[in-house]
Amino acid sequence: MAATERSGVYKVRTNPLTLLGNEVKVGQKAPGFSLPGANNQTVTLEGSHGKTRIIAAVVSLDTGVCDRESKRLNDIAKELPNVEVVVVSKDLPFAQARWCGAADVKNIKTASAYRDDSTFGTDYGVLVKENRLLARSVFVVDATDVVRHVQYVPDLLEEPNYDAVKEAAKKASGA
Repeated sequence: MAATERSGVYKVRTNPLTLLGNEVKVGQKAPGFSLPGANNQTVTLEGSHGKTRIIAAVVSLDTGVCDRESKRLNDIAKELPNVEVVVVSKDLPFAQARWCGAADVKNIKTASAYRDDSTFGTDYGVLVKENRLLARSVFVVDATDVVRHVQYVPDLLEEPNYDAVKEAAKKASGA
């Protein structure tokens, strides 16, 4: 079955891109996922059930905007120790681990969607049809796996609204 295509919602500068998968909405149950992470660990939504999660999709940790975003999310994770932050990209797990070490990022988990587009990409509606990478987006999921905040960043070169993400995570965690 072909994934739903969403156009007119994402671009890079003036070039429109198509997102595959259904849009995730506030109030729905977060789609489950199981992705390879650093050190041969598997990162799952279920594995952090009972915690508030910030789940961010980025294009690649080795790009300027994604680098800044992931470092900022690392800072938010320091400020909100009861919130788990997971950054998902198509980078291979060992490349993600290398980036974390080089950037001195220790407060977030990284997960790789390189193996399967539907496990995360289409289930969260962030798979870019034209390049098979992930669209920049952020989801806040509460302890019962209900989505409490969603931001599909409209332009690949823009960063998410960190204040809104932080406030949603605080509210969802009761902090």
